[in-house]
Amino acid sequence: MDADVTDSAGTPADPDLPAGDTPQGRSQGRSQEEPGGTDPKEEPEPGVTDSKEEPEPGAVPENDAPQDSGDEGEAGAGEDSEGGGGDGGQHGSDGKGTAGAQTWADHPKDGSASRRKRPWLRWAALGASFLVMISAGAGWWLYKKLDGNITTDTSAAAELKVYEKERPTPVVMDAQNILLIGSDSRSGDNREYGRDDGGSQRSDTTILLHLAADRKSATAVSLPRDLMVEVPKCRTGDDKESREQFTQFNSAFELGGTACTIRTVERLTGIRIDHHMVVDFNGFKDMVDAVDGVEICLKEPIDDKDARLELPAGRQTLNGEEALGYVRARKTLGDGSDTERMERQQKFLGALVNKMQSNGVLLNPTRLYPVLDAATKSLTTDPGLDSLRDLYDLVRSMRDVPTDQVQFLTVPRQPYRQNVNRDELVEPEASELFKQLREDKPVAVVPADELKEKEEEKEKGKAQDEKPDDAGSDSESPTPTPTYSGSSAADDLCEQ
Repeated sequence: MDADVTDSAGTPADPDLPAGDTPQGRSQGRSQEEPGGTDPKEEPEPGVTDSKEEPEPGAVPENDAPQDSGDEGEAGAGEDSEGGGGDGGQHGSDGKGTAGAQTWADHPKDGSASRRKRPWLRWAALGASFLVMISAGAGWWLYKKLDGNITTDTSAAAELKVYEKERPTPVVMDAQNILLIGSDSRSGDNREYGRDDGGSQRSDTTILLHLAADRKSATAVSLPRDLMVEVPKCRTGDDKESREQFTQFNSAFELGGTACTIRTVERLTGIRIDHHMVVDFNGFKDMVDAVDGVEICLKEPIDDKDARLELPAGRQTLNGEEALGYVRARKTLGDGSDTERMERQQKFLGALVNKMQSNGVLLNPTRLYPVLDAATKSLTTDPGLDSLRDLYDLVRSMRDVPTDQVQFLTVPRQPYRQNVNRDELVEPEASELFKQLREDKPVAVVPADELKEKEEEKEKGKAQDEKPDDAGSDSESPTPTPTYSGSSAADDLCEQ
């Protein structure tokens, strides 16, 4: 037979195997391109013709290089199944290549490996999908739990709408003014802290929190509970209307609840209140426990039975119960005044904020969750802050505020002239403070002793400015930032 009639299978020829016994389904031209094809000197067995079938779809030639010399082809023909061409490893046990021979598309090397790998891939994909579903379900459950903890104060929102025309107009739209109210109610879980007078309650602590529009500062102004103010007409709990009266500030909460307190603050300051939060004793206590306590320093030991507080002098970390007694005590600490107690509350809140930021609580969901859980359980807010998403956005906007720009102060006050057990505003300092906050302008706070030194220097400067040679110097100097006695979250309570 002519030498160009070769085995179409492209498999290295076995000297003992007739060319006609090659597997079916190979192209005729394949063997001519592969090295290691049939020896051209070897003639096929008479009567056996080559296969002319087309290769199956997807069959890929193993080597498209031109055929080498005949010597190389003979050498390739003598190699075993590992060194041969495409089907070199498919010869049967009889050595004739007929048993188990398959087409190139049915090559078991790839097919069997693929079948072995697919079950593992499927199980891995199913496992990953299951974990994603579990994580998503747990996250959704936690979100709904925290979201459901919050109580919405719809009645206050409804009453504020009734008196909308009396309320101040916002001056800086992106700034936020939030009224924080600490309730002294003894009902429910709070009954252990005192007698429940038929569910009545007064605002134990009230703080006006101003968040600057650029979120680079936060100023918390405490309003004394005994401050004498004008309380407007308010709707009472029995759906009646109280009369307008000049009385102590915390009675507004008892008369008309949150809405009456908000309207009283707005009338006093001229600042539009955007949101409000009411927190009870247990909420504060649980938040301190959630951050593993707050460190303070005491110059003297404390033994206050009314506040349920007994502490030694020195540096120590207060848990939630101890912290609550510390910020509420007034009979055995200092001069027993409400003003001194407010300053102690401010410093403690500053230490709490500092710990939350320095320990990464606000940036760590695992540590933030207990804080949010504790806060939301005892939190009542207006509809604008009654979801976890709203609170998260608020906290997120504050987390980058430097601790030295989280400032605490008490509105300028002095003993009321007609009753030294009450307070009144100091003017024009109080009005100047309210104007700065209303217009979102900066306010500076310094410790009381440092402020006293600055005031003395200021008096000396005024005396010099009154001299003829210094006339007109005030008009050329920039307007100084108003400075008040207070503290910041960056202050160390043990260095006071």
